[in-house]
Amino acid sequence: MPETLIQKVLGRASGGQAEVGEIVVCEVDLTALIDIQFAHDRLADVVSVADPDRIMIVFDHAVPAPSIRDAESGRKARAFAAEHGIRKLFDLGQHGIVHQVLAEQGLARPGWVVACTDSHTCAAGAVGAAARGLGPAEVLQIVCTGRTWHQVPPTVHYALSGRKSPWVNGKDIFLHIAGRYGDATGHAVEFGGPGLAELPMADRRTIATQGAEIGADFTIFPADQHCLDYVTAAAPDAEPAPVRPDEDAEYAAVRGIELSGISPMVARPGTVIENAGPVGDLVGTRIDQAFIGSCANGQLADLEVAAEILKGQQVASGTRLIVTPASQRIYLEASRRGLLADLVEAGATVTNPTCGACFGYHMGTLAAGEVCITASTRNFKGRMGSTEAEVYMASPATVAASAIRGVISDVREVVG
Repeated sequence: MPETLIQKVLGRASGGQAEVGEIVVCEVDLTALIDIQFAHDRLADVVSVADPDRIMIVFDHAVPAPSIRDAESGRKARAFAAEHGIRKLFDLGQHGIVHQVLAEQGLARPGWVVACTDSHTCAAGAVGAAARGLGPAEVLQIVCTGRTWHQVPPTVHYALSGRKSPWVNGKDIFLHIAGRYGDATGHAVEFGGPGLAELPMADRRTIATQGAEIGADFTIFPADQHCLDYVTAAAPDAEPAPVRPDEDAEYAAVRGIELSGISPMVARPGTVIENAGPVGDLVGTRIDQAFIGSCANGQLADLEVAAEILKGQQVASGTRLIVTPASQRIYLEASRRGLLADLVEAGATVTNPTCGACFGYHMGTLAAGEVCITASTRNFKGRMGSTEAEVYMASPATVAASAIRGVISDVREVVG
């Protein structure tokens, strides 16, 4: 039977064919635990884990600890790792946003099943993994048994063609899809087509991460040569194998995306679903804060673009620009390349690698009445602070250009 990507991966993990609609019990190749998960006592009752080598613990949401409660969570996480022999512990100094750490350490691999409580676990779909955010109770079960279940979803296939224009990022591609096609609840979203070869891994990771915002069960890319080279560079001993859908696989829908026709995009506050359009529709909208970071757009490529635009420029008076690298590795490499100096000289504040302002917890919380343009993952009411604040979503290039002018701006007009 011809199979889509998600059918192939779930079939491998369950030891048979995975038909659409079927519930399959899967072996989980990697389970990621995060710092704030230890704020609850569920994990304290674990007597033994199924396989400590298939578990990682990452400090990412509240690091360094901004409160006593978070400090206690960190203490519990360290104790759990020590008690159960979990060697993949990314504590302060080796930390970063869990999905970035998974990618740069080569811990998510083509054909694997990956689990984590964070909803943006779908980011690992960029390397051909079946990755999905699950509830704390379900992740607890996986820690103890090594298995979980998934209902095999129908797949929407996006066939990419052409080459993206300068200043267009994976975020713009995603917003184009979200604005035009809307909700994907109950489906896997798969990407392919000749244009895929023109899409860097950084853009694939952004798109895969954002799949959660349209309700997709999974967002997944085939493991082509670009992907295999990426994984091998991160983990030389990985020996990843190609994972591709069958040519005659059956899809719920097949939609063509011409990359050259996509321009810089912005999502209006509230949701990205059928709520995003070209930046020109919103040029001139006042902003108080601009944010570049998160698991979607805190990558080195994102910081490079922002620094290129901001070098020799100044953030507008009355506007705050916050830049948060997605991991310590990115922070270090950006420092070595002089990117952080370019950003700071322009008036940006560069923070410690963490989820930070993205989820409105610390290092950039919005006040009532404030307006933010963000290159993070979500823009619903109250996401980044006050429920009376407004959050627009865009690419790092659009955010950087907007920070210079203090209003939402088209990067193509700012850099000429």
